[in-house]
Amino acid sequence: MTDIFVKGGAIPPRRRRAQLNWLLTVLPAFPLVLLVLRLWYLSQQDLPTMLLLVQYISPLGMISALFITLIWTVPAAILVLRALGGVLLVSAPDDAGRSLLAVTALRMPDWVVLLATMMAAFTWQLRLLPALGMLIVSILGVTGTLRFRTERWLMLWITVGVPVLTGAIVLIFVWPGIVAALRTGEITTALLLGVPPLLGPLLTGPVPAWSARLVTHWPAVAAALVAPLAVGVIFLSAPVLPDSAVEVGPAGGPLEVMRGQLIAVDDTSTTVLQSDGDVLFIPNDQVRSKTLCPRPVEPPDTVVAIRGWQASESALSWIAPTHRDNSVDPRCLGRPLNPS
Repeated sequence: MTDIFVKGGAIPPRRRRAQLNWLLTVLPAFPLVLLVLRLWYLSQQDLPTMLLLVQYISPLGMISALFITLIWTVPAAILVLRALGGVLLVSAPDDAGRSLLAVTALRMPDWVVLLATMMAAFTWQLRLLPALGMLIVSILGVTGTLRFRTERWLMLWITVGVPVLTGAIVLIFVWPGIVAALRTGEITTALLLGVPPLLGPLLTGPVPAWSARLVTHWPAVAAALVAPLAVGVIFLSAPVLPDSAVEVGPAGGPLEVMRGQLIAVDDTSTTVLQSDGDVLFIPNDQVRSKTLCPRPVEPPDTVVAIRGWQASESALSWIAPTHRDNSVDPRCLGRPLNPS
């Protein structure tokens, strides 16, 4: 790969090391803070209940829930950093060496961008894929501007031909979805489908030098400030315990169904967390049956379909097998399985 040098000097080594040290300190701590906040939220701010959850909940289970819930944010951060940093590099090379955003984009390996693109293609909703195409053509354009300045025909193809052709193909594919979104009044979905293919050709080259930091650096700072809050709100609603229904009662006597989230089962009792935050310790000799209850299916964010594919679904949801059980266990509705 051709070495790229920027004017204006690089970030001073001592300052750069200090920034990286802070970054490396915050990044591992952020998932830990999210996990603790999730337990605090689940216990409804009751410290003894939270300590009980810490004792029984598997860290691997919580990390799995965190990974599944927030997997789409990883490629988003990588691609946005590379695109904004690349635009800053080609627009204001005199100041790019003093920007951590530009240095990060400059040192980001191409294989990382490739893996992030593949992950986004599988995990992002269909209505976000036009934005993915916009980021890809922007990264290709600014990378071509940095590496192939002398090849005029190649520059013209990368910065103009590929973005226009890609935008046209994307618009042709999503046009039925745009029409359907406008008919149903879903303006946000229509904008997500129609605007990115038009903006792609505008982000493949330099912007005016006086506005370079304004359109690259400050949006990245704003996203870095808002992203932790948004990620935290999303993860606080993610399930970390299985919803269960337990039939309780003496042998041959009346049965009662306890609904809640199953915490643990040991030799003496079954521990269940109810929706109001109360913890029940049910003796095992009174437990007659248990079952897992499926989470209620939430309505989709949009009813728009693009050529038969729901705009709110991802490619991974189409490919991966899905467990669908149309029958409802009466215990999940609060009724005994075999009422007498």
